[in-house]
Amino acid sequence: MSSDSRPSNPTRRTVLRALCCAPALCMARQAFAVNYVQTASVTIEQVQIAFIGSGNLGGGSLLFKGQKYSFSVGGLGIGGIGISRMRAVGGVYNLYNLADFAGAYLQARYGLAVGQASTGELWLQNANGVALALKAERSGLALSLGGDAVYIDFD
Repeated sequence: MSSDSRPSNPTRRTVLRALCCAPALCMARQAFAVNYVQTASVTIEQVQIAFIGSGNLGGGSLLFKGQKYSFSVGGLGIGGIGISRMRAVGGVYNLYNLADFAGAYLQARYGLAVGQASTGELWLQNANGVALALKAERSGLALSLGGDAVYIDFD
Protein backbone atom coordinates (compact mmCIF):
# COMPACT_ATOMS: atom_id res chain seq x y z
CA MET A 1 0.00 0.00 0.00
CA SER A 2 1.55 3.33 -0.99
CA SER A 3 1.65 6.28 1.38
CA ASP A 4 -0.98 8.02 -0.79
CA SER A 5 -3.50 5.22 -0.29
CA ARG A 6 -3.07 4.67 3.44
CA PRO A 7 -6.11 5.26 5.65
CA SER A 8 -6.40 8.69 7.20
CA ASN A 9 -5.91 9.12 10.94
CA PRO A 10 -9.18 10.53 12.40
CA THR A 11 -7.52 11.65 15.66
CA ARG A 12 -4.84 13.58 13.78
CA ARG A 13 -7.45 15.09 11.49
CA THR A 14 -9.59 16.16 14.48
CA VAL A 15 -6.61 17.79 16.22
CA LEU A 16 -5.69 19.67 13.03
CA ARG A 17 -9.27 20.90 12.68
CA ALA A 18 -9.21 22.07 16.30
CA LEU A 19 -6.05 24.04 15.68
CA CYS A 20 -7.50 25.69 12.60
CA CYS A 21 -10.79 26.51 14.32
CA ALA A 22 -9.37 27.77 17.65
CA PRO A 23 -8.75 31.36 16.46
CA ALA A 24 -12.22 31.53 14.93
CA LEU A 25 -13.79 30.34 18.18
CA CYS A 26 -11.91 33.03 20.11
CA MET A 27 -13.03 35.77 17.72
CA ALA A 28 -16.62 34.51 17.87
CA ARG A 29 -16.73 34.91 21.65
CA GLN A 30 -18.65 38.22 21.49
CA ALA A 31 -21.24 36.76 19.13
CA PHE A 32 -21.53 33.65 21.30
CA ALA A 33 -23.98 35.15 23.80
CA VAL A 34 -26.17 36.59 21.05
CA ASN A 35 -26.52 33.45 18.89
CA TYR A 36 -26.84 30.73 21.54
CA VAL A 37 -29.50 29.83 24.11
CA GLN A 38 -28.33 28.39 27.44
CA THR A 39 -30.19 25.13 28.05
CA ALA A 40 -28.04 23.38 30.68
CA SER A 41 -24.99 23.78 32.93
CA VAL A 42 -21.83 21.76 33.33
CA THR A 43 -18.94 21.20 35.74
CA ILE A 44 -15.70 19.62 34.54
CA GLU A 45 -12.61 18.54 36.48
CA GLN A 46 -9.51 17.39 34.65
CA VAL A 47 -5.75 17.25 34.60
CA GLN A 48 -3.96 18.89 31.68
CA ILE A 49 -0.35 18.24 30.71
CA ALA A 50 1.27 20.34 28.00
CA PHE A 51 4.63 20.78 26.34
CA ILE A 52 3.86 22.27 22.94
CA GLY A 53 1.39 19.37 22.48
CA SER A 54 -1.18 18.87 25.22
CA GLY A 55 -3.39 16.17 26.66
CA ASN A 56 -6.21 16.20 29.16
CA LEU A 57 -8.24 13.63 31.01
CA GLY A 58 -11.08 14.00 33.49
CA GLY A 59 -14.79 13.99 34.00
CA GLY A 60 -17.74 16.07 34.96
CA SER A 61 -21.45 16.42 35.38
CA LEU A 62 -24.16 17.86 33.19
CA LEU A 63 -27.33 19.35 34.68
CA PHE A 64 -30.01 19.11 31.97
CA LYS A 65 -33.77 19.43 32.48
CA GLY A 66 -33.45 18.88 36.24
CA GLN A 67 -31.38 15.67 35.89
CA LYS A 68 -27.68 15.22 36.60
CA TYR A 69 -25.57 13.11 34.20
CA SER A 70 -21.94 12.03 34.73
CA PHE A 71 -19.48 11.97 31.84
CA SER A 72 -15.80 11.48 31.08
CA VAL A 73 -13.70 13.84 28.97
CA GLY A 74 -10.35 13.49 27.26
CA GLY A 75 -8.48 15.08 24.42
CA LEU A 76 -5.33 16.05 22.57
CA GLY A 77 -4.21 19.40 21.28
CA ILE A 78 -1.46 21.90 20.82
CA GLY A 79 -0.34 24.96 22.72
CA GLY A 80 0.89 25.45 26.24
CA ILE A 81 3.43 24.22 28.71
CA GLY A 82 3.20 22.77 32.22
CA ILE A 83 0.84 20.63 34.26
CA SER A 84 -2.34 21.78 35.96
CA ARG A 85 -5.50 20.54 37.57
CA MET A 86 -8.55 22.38 36.29
CA ARG A 87 -12.11 22.84 37.48
CA ALA A 88 -14.39 24.55 34.98
CA VAL A 89 -18.02 25.59 35.33
CA GLY A 90 -20.33 27.18 32.83
CA GLY A 91 -23.22 27.05 30.46
CA VAL A 92 -24.24 24.56 27.83
CA TYR A 93 -25.91 26.15 24.82
CA ASN A 94 -28.34 24.79 22.22
CA LEU A 95 -28.69 21.37 23.88
CA TYR A 96 -32.26 20.24 23.24
CA ASN A 97 -31.69 16.47 23.02
CA LEU A 98 -29.48 14.70 25.58
CA ALA A 99 -27.99 12.46 22.87
CA ASP A 100 -26.49 15.56 21.21
CA PHE A 101 -24.17 16.24 24.18
CA ALA A 102 -21.75 13.31 23.87
CA GLY A 103 -19.18 13.28 21.07
CA ALA A 104 -16.23 15.20 19.68
CA TYR A 105 -15.80 18.91 20.42
CA LEU A 106 -13.38 21.49 19.11
CA GLN A 107 -11.98 23.62 21.90
CA ALA A 108 -10.32 27.03 22.06
CA ARG A 109 -8.69 27.90 25.37
CA TYR A 110 -6.48 30.27 27.25
CA GLY A 111 -5.33 30.17 30.83
CA LEU A 112 -2.56 30.59 33.36
CA ALA A 113 -1.90 28.77 36.61
CA VAL A 114 0.81 29.54 39.15
CA GLY A 115 0.19 27.61 42.36
CA GLN A 116 -3.39 28.30 43.38
CA ALA A 117 -3.70 31.59 41.42
CA SER A 118 -5.29 31.10 38.01
CA THR A 119 -7.36 32.50 35.18
CA GLY A 120 -8.81 31.04 32.03
CA GLU A 121 -11.73 30.40 29.73
CA LEU A 122 -12.71 27.56 27.40
CA TRP A 123 -15.06 27.51 24.43
CA LEU A 124 -16.13 24.19 22.92
CA GLN A 125 -18.55 23.24 20.17
CA ASN A 126 -19.56 19.93 18.61
CA ALA A 127 -20.99 18.98 15.21
CA ASN A 128 -24.54 18.94 16.67
CA GLY A 129 -24.33 22.68 17.42
CA VAL A 130 -24.00 22.17 21.18
CA ALA A 131 -21.57 24.68 22.69
CA LEU A 132 -19.97 25.10 26.12
CA ALA A 133 -18.66 28.39 27.54
CA LEU A 134 -16.61 27.71 30.67
CA LYS A 135 -14.69 29.67 33.30
CA ALA A 136 -11.70 27.68 34.49
CA GLU A 137 -9.89 27.65 37.81
CA ARG A 138 -6.49 25.95 37.64
CA SER A 139 -3.85 24.94 40.13
CA GLY A 140 -0.31 23.94 39.26
CA LEU A 141 2.20 25.61 36.97
CA ALA A 142 0.99 26.01 33.38
CA LEU A 143 0.44 28.40 30.52
CA SER A 144 -2.38 27.35 28.22
CA LEU A 145 -3.15 28.89 24.84
CA GLY A 146 -4.31 26.87 21.89
CA GLY A 147 -6.84 24.44 20.56
CA ASP A 148 -7.83 20.88 21.26
CA ALA A 149 -9.99 18.07 20.05
CA VAL A 150 -12.00 16.91 23.08
CA TYR A 151 -14.22 13.84 23.36
CA ILE A 152 -17.08 13.64 25.88
CA ASP A 153 -18.81 10.34 26.67
CA PHE A 154 -21.46 9.52 29.26
CA ASP A 155 -20.35 7.17 32.08
